[in-house]
Amino acid sequence: MEIILAKSAGFCFGVQRAVDTAYKEAGKQHVYTYGPIIHNEEVIEDLRKKGILVIDDLAELDQQKDATVIIRSHGVSKDVMDQLEARHVNVVDATCPFVKKIHTIAQDESKKGNRIIIVGNRDHPEVEGIIGWCETKAYTVQSVSEAEDLVKNIENEPNFEQINFSLVSQTTFNKNKFKDIVDIIRKKLYNVFVHETICNATAVRQTEARNIAKTVDAMIVIGGRNSSNTQKLYDISKQECENTYYIQTLVDLDLTTFESVSRVGITAGASTPNYIIKEVHSSMAELSFEQMLENDESKASIRQGEIIDGTIIGVKPDEIVVDIKYKSDGIITRNEYTNTPNADLTELVKVGDPITVKVIKTNDGEGQVALSYKRVAAEKVNEKLEEAFNNGDILTGKVVQVVNGGLNVLYEETRIFIPASLVSDLYEKNLDKYLDQDIEFQLTEFNPKKRRIIGNRKKLIVERKAAAAKELFEKIEVGMTVEGTVKNVTDFGAFIDLGGADGLLHISEMSWGRVESPKKVFNVGDTVKVFIKDINETKIALSMKFPSENPWNGAAEKFAVGNIVKGKVARMTDFGAFIELAPGVDALLHVSQISKDHVEKPADVLKIGQEIEAKVVDFNEDDKKISLSIKALEAPEEDTVEAAEVHTEE
Repeated sequence: MEIILAKSAGFCFGVQRAVDTAYKEAGKQHVYTYGPIIHNEEVIEDLRKKGILVIDDLAELDQQKDATVIIRSHGVSKDVMDQLEARHVNVVDATCPFVKKIHTIAQDESKKGNRIIIVGNRDHPEVEGIIGWCETKAYTVQSVSEAEDLVKNIENEPNFEQINFSLVSQTTFNKNKFKDIVDIIRKKLYNVFVHETICNATAVRQTEARNIAKTVDAMIVIGGRNSSNTQKLYDISKQECENTYYIQTLVDLDLTTFESVSRVGITAGASTPNYIIKEVHSSMAELSFEQMLENDESKASIRQGEIIDGTIIGVKPDEIVVDIKYKSDGIITRNEYTNTPNADLTELVKVGDPITVKVIKTNDGEGQVALSYKRVAAEKVNEKLEEAFNNGDILTGKVVQVVNGGLNVLYEETRIFIPASLVSDLYEKNLDKYLDQDIEFQLTEFNPKKRRIIGNRKKLIVERKAAAAKELFEKIEVGMTVEGTVKNVTDFGAFIDLGGADGLLHISEMSWGRVESPKKVFNVGDTVKVFIKDINETKIALSMKFPSENPWNGAAEKFAVGNIVKGKVARMTDFGAFIELAPGVDALLHVSQISKDHVEKPADVLKIGQEIEAKVVDFNEDDKKISLSIKALEAPEEDTVEAAEVHTEE
């Protein structure tokens, strides 16, 4: 029998710290733990023998003086801490630092007015403690269906889209279930800030248990019956290995069950003492030794689905013969070695090469063992993909095919599908540009049994844009000059990419002069220098009307009353013509001031673009209005008509 013991089995950091703390207090008078220090009856009983008792009600301390209370690794609510302080009890806080971090998050985020969503078992002491640090409304969910119900209830609240939420998790919660729940909540609710609070040790323990359970004939999970994290280990192992056993100690284990088992896995919850794990492991090792005595080498066997090592002893263009230390040799056909049609195997391997293979059939009908190299390689990739899925790792693959509805991406010979809706954060009608390109993505679904491995590129883009936007808004301020790239041009303005967010350069802010159309001034991709005119939450208003370039600077002198000036006819109305004296400086030439002769309409005597000379007869710097007269140049000043009326186009 082969025994595989999980490296991460047993006490985690937080539990070890709490247990060590309790044993340090052993021997003192009137020492208690508020609730069981850990979910393990063996440890609790040993501490009781050393004088440390368990209390579940603080009222039990009312008649006790000089009491010491140890707070277990699960932590407690703020109310409990306040009650202990009011009783003047000596408190020894053994709350796991990772749990303490969640308390801080819950308290700080609720002080901001955010509602708290806790993913976890609402009856678990850790979750009860977290709830007690929330100063606003708190919710608990532990399944996808509960998450869906929560979202529906919140959506029925008025103005729910304006509510901010902060989401945390019980430290021992299943990472895959957590991801599924978060996905449901994020799809429906706005302003959800997710805090990743699952203990890394928990995630590692669960991943390791899953990987071991996949490869063994039986799985043993050791831990207290009330241990939440042990129950999760059992559930995960049971999914992969039907013969999974949940025990508290060696006493619960029927060794006869494993007499015909060739490979056994062992893991343990975070509250399981090391000596219990050693007892189970030693007993299984003794059983394994007895099996070895009962079986000689001639009785060696292999099983369908088993991964074994062998040595190549023969090669043909379409077949490989492998020595697998069995009564018969193993055969790998071309199709079970490579996906390349008509490949010559003699060019790929040689006699003497070691090789790891999977047993397809123990007898291929001709007395030989059918083997596969390709499936082992695929499983290794699947292991990497599963780990990437569980950890949220970023992968890089090559787009090998554009299909209806998305992209097929190749990652180490495994095809991953990215739906069109998850390729980008923007709608893209034509995905052909991605063909043969290397792209980054994350996995949002991993189910190799159903051949469903789904990638998500959109999530990365959104997260990176959000991070870039946050960084940008932290460093920009009104009045700052920045450089950007023209991203889009419309009739009313241009959108400028500032490297994290877009700003709007309105047509009225493009120049001190008149701009007819932004499309005549800018092209997509142009680099422009602008300054921040205004910031309104996530909206940025830009301008190119730099104050230092204001054409009205010095206008009082250049365009003083009585000065003779030159300009071009910019536009005309029935009541007059507007003359451009400089870019951004227009003056009104009233129809009555065009000539000493009667002029019906300015268009009768003037043309757009015509250069004219006139006298300034009125200058209003506050309203930025200038009035001109050609007539004043043609007749004595005493005969001139009064200066033009108010500078207006109405």
